[in-house]
Amino acid sequence: MRSYLSYFKLKFITGLQYRAAALAGMSTQLFFGFMYISIYIAFYESGSSNLPMKLDELINYIWITQSFFMLIYAWYKDEEIINMIKNGNIAYELLKPQDLYLMWLHKILGERLSQTILRVLPVILIALILPKPYTLSLKTTLPALTISLIALLLAILLMGVLVTLYHVICMFTLDEKGIIAIIMVAADILSGLVVPIPFFPKYLQNINNFLPFRYISDFPIRLYIGNIPLSEGIISIIVQIVWIIILFALGKILANIAIKKATIQGG
Repeated sequence: MRSYLSYFKLKFITGLQYRAAALAGMSTQLFFGFMYISIYIAFYESGSSNLPMKLDELINYIWITQSFFMLIYAWYKDEEIINMIKNGNIAYELLKPQDLYLMWLHKILGERLSQTILRVLPVILIALILPKPYTLSLKTTLPALTISLIALLLAILLMGVLVTLYHVICMFTLDEKGIIAIIMVAADILSGLVVPIPFFPKYLQNINNFLPFRYISDFPIRLYIGNIPLSEGIISIIVQIVWIIILFALGKILANIAIKKATIQGG
């Protein structure tokens, strides 16, 4: 296990070195935060009734989503892993005494966490000092904070096994464009990153409850801001665990099959 943690640590430390990219990303998150909030303020002031979220809840939801964006968006790809698959350098990975799937999982988690740490605090601090109605409020109850932190930790693992899974699938396709495109469209819409899940039609919300995407971002954030009751939160945490087990097992099985049938490309 220590060897896998070393891969995590290496990618984590490497990711912390890209401060200029983090600054650019932080500016992007602030821009999209302002844009989304401005659109929803206009929407709420238009006189619409029976809206599924209060405006202050929605503003908190948007800022927290933008703060943790590098952790919760699911269409990330690790260029190092993709290039190893394409040019044949994956052969060096297969020679190592570690499990290939666990190695990739720890690398992906390390890089995503490092990128998040560089952005999350600056975005939150700026959002906290903004004038109303753009300001972020971090008020919550202790039970909601505790359960939402558990949900966030599980969401990180769920993101990791999902991202690692489509990297494993690339071993079969030898190209990432198709699978990344499919995941990008599905994840962006169904995770609530474009439109919060409560604004979806009821039938689509019901379908989405059985998919893993909303449990990466929508669920832990809405649980924290109080839009999801704690009783429902406990049930959803169980669903998170089930999806982690399913995707982890599927990734391991496909990785083992791919390794046995691997054809080394390049030279």
